Amino acid sequence: MRAVAARDRAAGIDGLSLTEMPYPHAAENDVIVRVHAAGFIAGELDWPGTWVDRAGHDRAASVPGHGVSGVVAELGYGTTGLTVGQRVFGLTDRCRNGSLAEYVAEEARNLAPLPADVDHTVAAALPISGLTAWQGRFDHGRLTTGQTALIHGAAGAVGSVAVQLAREAGARVARRPRPAAAGRPAQAHRRRRTDAGRSAGGVHSRPAHPRQDDHSRHGSPMRRPS
Repeated sequence: MRAVAARDRAAGIDGLSLTEMPYPHAAENDVIVRVHAAGFIAGELDWPGTWVDRAGHDRAASVPGHGVSGVVAELGYGTTGLTVGQRVFGLTDRCRNGSLAEYVAEEARNLAPLPADVDHTVAAALPISGLTAWQGRFDHGRLTTGQTALIHGAAGAVGSVAVQLAREAGARVARRPRPAAAGRPAQAHRRRRTDAGRSAGGVHSRPAHPRQDDHSRHGSPMRRPS
């Protein structure tokens, strides 16, 4: 299958290349997803899990991309809750090959059904930004109804989701745009779209670069405030 692989940590984004990779294996409780859209942030290339597995073994060339949206192509042994042909989206494991490929293997618990009226490209951009916003508002900030949330960078990927979550929780929202960062290049959230039957997808830039937070522990992207 075709995939975008990272081979040289020092090269950064310039070290990414389109190549042929083996079709992923569906382990127990895994799902193989045929990727329609993938979410990627440049910061992934600095994450330890991009370059070594949990046992400390080198895993270059690795496939980055940790937001995914697509269709279930195959179920691993014991996998329940999802069906072949179902539209799904979610967050891939940081220590396994990611979503910048035609197919990706992921644990079923890290995926959620994708509503029919949500586009794949929108869904793929949500998991990292959405979970970062959720954890900041609720897991760490303990935001509740009636409180006021001050959200910095409210027009960005994380900030725009944080505004919506805070309002949904019944909080008042005070928004502050991110000041221009003089003297340093803008960071970008890049999303690669891969359509079945086409040679490759386009790469688009989105304004945001959320840091790797404890969203890497894969909380559910479908939770709502209690």
